[in-house]
Amino acid sequence: MSDVLSIIDDERPANRSTKLSLGDLGEKLAVDHLIRKGFDIVVTNFKAPVGRNSKGVSVTGEIDIIAIDGDTLCFVEVKTRTSEDFAPAITAVDLRKQRQITRTSKVYRRLFNLESAKVRFDVITVVSPNNEKPAITLTKSLWTEGSFSKRRWHEPF
Repeated sequence: MSDVLSIIDDERPANRSTKLSLGDLGEKLAVDHLIRKGFDIVVTNFKAPVGRNSKGVSVTGEIDIIAIDGDTLCFVEVKTRTSEDFAPAITAVDLRKQRQITRTSKVYRRLFNLESAKVRFDVITVVSPNNEKPAITLTKSLWTEGSFSKRRWHEPF
């Protein structure tokens, strides 16, 4: 996608092919789908450092699409596949990926002073078999931020 917002150095080669990859095509179709559904697109491919892993290595998070749906700030992950014969595309948005997107959304909201904004985590799957019309599915609120909040010692289990 062309609207890349990054607060880190992008390590991709500058001579990247102009031909859209499957993922890039899926993201473009997802953006078009969201616009048709009445979403306002804020940015695509937002990247930010989100902390360090257990080995002390810096971790970067990426959110495919940040959009506004009414009064809700939506963080959208896009998964594109040529078939779902093996497993549904949405299963690729596992707990690790959800945690990474949630952490990145917190960085985004801190950067733009949106900590009190109403948020939602959505997934768009694009299944595009060769020479067929792609099937695009929007799943709203696949997970919540509360799923990953740290428990405090004074909170009940």
